[in-house]
Amino acid sequence: MSTRLSRWFLTLAVVVLAMLRPAGAELVVGRDYVPIVPPQATDNPGKLEVIEFFSYGCPHCAEFHPTVSKWAAALPNDVVFRRVPISFNRPPWASLARLFYALEATGDLARLDSAVFRALHEAGSRLYDEKSIVAWVSAQGVDSKKFTDAYNSFGVISKAKRADQMAEGHRIPGVPAMAVDGKYLVTGKEAKGHAEIIALTDQVIGKVRQERASGKERGGKK
Repeated sequence: MSTRLSRWFLTLAVVVLAMLRPAGAELVVGRDYVPIVPPQATDNPGKLEVIEFFSYGCPHCAEFHPTVSKWAAALPNDVVFRRVPISFNRPPWASLARLFYALEATGDLARLDSAVFRALHEAGSRLYDEKSIVAWVSAQGVDSKKFTDAYNSFGVISKAKRADQMAEGHRIPGVPAMAVDGKYLVTGKEAKGHAEIIALTDQVIGKVRQERASGKERGGKK
């Protein structure tokens, strides 16, 4: 092999290695996460709250769902995970947000959560208005009247509106998006897949955990 070719391969190897994120690498603001300004209140200040902002209508959210669900099922006791469906002011996505909260209200969310993604992104179902949504949930064995009452209830409509307000407060640019404790938004600009987004989220959780511990320590010294 010529000297020139050897140098070319060496240069290429250095570039490739530089592009790979080492495991446990230090978080970088702007690349891995950004602060949420101003910080947002959480539902349970005693826990570290992680929110996944998503929409059933988003194909990337559908792809992310199995990974984030498996991760959420194994979270430590000091972390609470929430999913918030948002619309970005798109009427079809607003209907899907109400679908999420209506299924939650009727007790059918756990059973049909993944099925909604499959219906939209694999079967091609167009669940973008009340009529089509009610027809679909009825076919899944849900009581149509019970569901319709929930879908049109003040509580469900209020939750869907609140979800969009939360997205604005958290400065959500797109979905899926992971927000940690109302303080940081995981960006993962150089992440190469869902597993790396989850790994970054774990690191940001660790960052918040350390910040809380440091705050308590300083408070105890006063």
